[in-house]
Amino acid sequence: MAEYVFPAMFHPNDDGSFTITYPDLPGCISEGKSLGNAIHMAQDALYQWIGYLISKGTPIPDPSSPSDLVCRDGEFFSFVRVEVKDNRAVRRTVSLPKWMDDRAAAEGLSLSRILQESLNQRFRNA
Repeated sequence: MAEYVFPAMFHPNDDGSFTITYPDLPGCISEGKSLGNAIHMAQDALYQWIGYLISKGTPIPDPSSPSDLVCRDGEFFSFVRVEVKDNRAVRRTVSLPKWMDDRAAAEGLSLSRILQESLNQRFRNA
């Protein structure tokens, strides 16, 4: 799991909502109906954007320094942090008894799916 921290610019709108942009991630834009919602939406947008860049193999830029950020009247910036898991599939060789393999095949089960579900459950309970 990798951690990413980027500055988000919050632009207040006349209706009390906020538009959120990321100076270092052109095209990464979101909106929130209130400040609390905007903070949540900023994190969600960053998570999705970083995940997209990773899936495409695009290098993730370095975040701007706070001293390089310029706010216009009414705007402010806040750092947003996300942890992104690398969900790319990897091949692993596993061993199991023949009777288990035969039974799984007879029931049409996907061993990859069962392993993923089991590990997800184990990690959630850890």
